[in-house]
Amino acid sequence: MSRVGKKLIPVADGVSISVNDKNNVVVRGPKGELTYDFPKIMKIEIIDNHVQVTSPSEAKIHKSLHGTTRSLLNNMIEGVTKGFSKTLEIHGTGYRAALKGKTLEINAGYAKPAVLEIPSGLEVEVPNPTEIIVRGIDKQLVGQFAADIRKIRKPEPYLGKGIRYKGETIRQKEGKKA
Repeated sequence: MSRVGKKLIPVADGVSISVNDKNNVVVRGPKGELTYDFPKIMKIEIIDNHVQVTSPSEAKIHKSLHGTTRSLLNNMIEGVTKGFSKTLEIHGTGYRAALKGKTLEINAGYAKPAVLEIPSGLEVEVPNPTEIIVRGIDKQLVGQFAADIRKIRKPEPYLGKGIRYKGETIRQKEGKKA
């Protein structure tokens, strides 16, 4: 059995979970609603305000699906109660971000600014021109959009210019010597 998969998932107050016979799980909470279709071979049960995931056998594929299913369910419950957020920092002279309606405009040293459409289900906040905060209830969607923003101008190793996650350290290279 998977060590992660064996753990019970506590269900917070105000969260309702429904599982149908096709393993389609709907999680509703104070921040919103998430749905996901899990593999039919995994058994998902709601027991005394906890969710339990069981595996049909000890095969390698079942072990990996067991842990993954449990983690995805836990992230769904955490998302509808607390939500997820990622903060990005912009470093570089003239590099800045601005929020214009439902689009995010980033000037990162190119001839034209990069314009990204904000996906539905996400909130993007720009408290100052060099900081971007992405919030939402779907962990995968928050992480993917933050990665798309970072991909516009990855931090380079010589001067450290670019877009990075808050707290991310960039290993600086020394450069040429005369």
